[in-house]
Amino acid sequence: MKPTTITLHTDFQIGEVDPRIFGGFLEHLGRAVYEGVYEPEASTPMSTASAATSLAALKRMDMTAMRYPGGNFASGYHWQDGVGLRAQRPTVRELAWQSIEPNSFGSDEYIALCRMLGWTPMLTVNLGTGTPEEARNWVEYTNCPPGTKYADMRAANGSKEPYAVKLWCLGNEMDGPWQLGHVPPTSMPSGPSRQPR
Repeated sequence: MKPTTITLHTDFQIGEVDPRIFGGFLEHLGRAVYEGVYEPEASTPMSTASAATSLAALKRMDMTAMRYPGGNFASGYHWQDGVGLRAQRPTVRELAWQSIEPNSFGSDEYIALCRMLGWTPMLTVNLGTGTPEEARNWVEYTNCPPGTKYADMRAANGSKEPYAVKLWCLGNEMDGPWQLGHVPPTSMPSGPSRQPR
């Protein structure tokens, strides 16, 4: 195989790089959330010694946008399970990674983490086992002023002001057979539909 050389020349810039390219994603996988950035049993879950160590490392990385709730986890995640009083949130079997999900960390904790680390929030709606209505309700919860059902729910959960989430992802790898509720690419039209003449 012949080696390839790439030369980057700063005098030949063609445009600015969108800073969001320096972002990442946070998923309920292993200890990324629990025991990583969040200790659900602690009175101040993001201030324990282990969480503080993780948060300090993340701060040094200077990431821009942070996608949540991650990858495969998103296709089975129902956002309403992760809001409200922690003691009243349901513990569920999480099907992507076959783990137990206590839902101690959800939308409100994620937004608090984004604000703490200067991240632009990016939420991923559940297109695997979720519904379009569930996605719409999450947008209302995060972005609408009080006066409607889900915006009032957010206000009751401690944030009267909307979170103003501007970045939304529609599902995660929905064409992959490993994904909950996947849609094989062969079931999609291959090109523009044509009407008979």
